[in-house]
Amino acid sequence: MILVAAGAALIDVVAVRAGRRAAAWRQELADALATRPVDDAWMLTGAAVAAAIGLWLLVLALTPGLRHLMPMRSPAKQRAQLDRDGAAVLLRDAALQVPGVRTARIRVRRHRILARADVHFRDPRQVKTDVAAVLDGERDRLTLSHPPRIVVVVRRRTT
Repeated sequence: MILVAAGAALIDVVAVRAGRRAAAWRQELADALATRPVDDAWMLTGAAVAAAIGLWLLVLALTPGLRHLMPMRSPAKQRAQLDRDGAAVLLRDAALQVPGVRTARIRVRRHRILARADVHFRDPRQVKTDVAAVLDGERDRLTLSHPPRIVVVVRRRTT
């Protein structure tokens, strides 16, 4: 209903901007709003409704939503989602299985998985290749509907 009213008002405003006269309902509404006193019950009710709608829109704009969930593919018409922190833990455990990796930190975002690994022994380039392959396989096992790209950063730790 609100969408229809907003659409009608928009069409009328465009028509007025194009050089036509305003619709009769809009002229009557403007006259009624201009002649009623501010402390009228209908004016106060309309203002309260407008304020409540505005407050509700602000609350909706500031709530985080479901961005921390990643949708998964499903062969049936079911919906499944995976928490980003849970995916990061699974990927970190997989990266720690690579020989030579001492610690691994995984950050899962919407379009990218950033993996940072500290190498204890072995050639860092070889470890980077192995970590990328392991994370690629683990990401595919997660069956995400939009699999993020994997970026691996490896550094040698001598301590």
